[in-house]
Order: sequence, then C-alpha cells, then structure tokens
Amino acid sequence: MRLRRSETLTPAESATARQAASLLLGYPDEELVARLPLLRAAVAPLPAALAGPLGHVLDHVETTPQARLQADYVETFDLRRRCCLYLTYYVYGDTRKRGMALLQIKHLYTRAGLTLDEGELPDHLAVVLEFAATGDVRRGERLLTEYRAGVELIRLALEERSSPYADVLRAVCATLPPVEAGDREAVLRLAREGPPTEDVGLDPYGATPFAPPEYIPQPGPTAPMGARG
Repeated sequence: MRLRRSETLTPAESATARQAASLLLGYPDEELVARLPLLRAAVAPLPAALAGPLGHVLDHVETTPQARLQADYVETFDLRRRCCLYLTYYVYGDTRKRGMALLQIKHLYTRAGLTLDEGELPDHLAVVLEFAATGDVRRGERLLTEYRAGVELIRLALEERSSPYADVLRAVCATLPPVEAGDREAVLRLAREGPPTEDVGLDPYGATPFAPPEYIPQPGPTAPMGARG
C-alpha cells in the first residue's frame, strides 16, 4: 500500500490520519476506548494506505483487555529508548541543547493559540501530530519533516518488535513526503551511533540501551495534543 501523498492525499485526509494517530499513540485509557467508534468512523473513508494500518490498530485496541494494552504501552514506549516518542531525543539525546529545542517547539504552539497540557512535553510525537492536524498545518508538517529521521527510526524499531503500534507509524509516514537521501543517512547515523550523549543527570526514557535496527528506510514513503487548544 504505497502512495505519493502529493498525488493522492487531500489536506483533510492527512489531518484526519494524523489526529487519529495522535490519539492512538496516547496512553490507552478509558477515554481512548470511548472514542473508538468515532475514530472508526473517521478512519474508514481514508485511502487504504491510511485506513488499513490505522484500522488494524483500532482492532487491536478493541479486542485487547485494557490492562494488557496499558502494560504493553509502558513496556514499549517508556522502557525502550529505541521506541522513545520524544522526537528531540533523537537529535539531541540527553543534552542541554534539547532544552532549547523543546522551548522553541512550545513557542510554536503558543503562537498558534494552543496551550500544552500540564505534564506534557512539546516534542512527544502524539503532541506534534495533533499540532499538525489541528493547530498550524504548515509548521506542524515542518516539525515532522525536521525530525523525520526519528520518526523513521521509531517505525523501524516497532516493526522489529512486531508491535501493533508499527501500523500507526506506517500511517504517519504515509502522510509525509518521500524519504530523502539526507533522512536515510541520518537514520543510518542514529542507528550506528545513537543520539548525542551528554548526561545531564536524568534518564526519563528508561534504562534499555540504545541499539540500532537491522535495516533502514528505502526511498519513497512507507505505508503511513497533548497541546489541547
């Protein structure tokens, strides 16, 4: 299920897919379960490259006990650095430069009239996706493109684990332009070296060592707020 976004997706389709992906990348609580019928209705009319993978995740959420969903979510995203959903981590690691990047992203939300929920970090992929869907489309897409290497690395790590969440990342990637050479090189570098390492005394992403996936994205797109306004 490959598509060229510029030829096939409308802005409304991209926005719908990104908003659905944002919700599915959040913690699977009762609020998410209550939204399943609405999400199904929104996702169903989308092109197959979006509706297919997102529908698979909705099936998984609907048929898996909530306690199991929550345990799997924590084990996948909170305890494994390679599946970390905080995009600036892949560029700056646990370094002081990351703080400035977080501040700049937060300012983007403020200029768009959005207020970040207390306790949320602005670079969480779910937050960035909601911003791109409902806040400032142009700047949101620019953020996703700027941190594309991290998005691709998350996708690859989830695919390696055969995680149901890999389908969410496939849908997200299908809303983005084709992977360029520079992004592939950045993924290779991240896979080989990991993020920068300047320990600032915090380890918010768990203790699992960063290890590279066994393959890298190929040319072309792959099949695919906390800032609550």
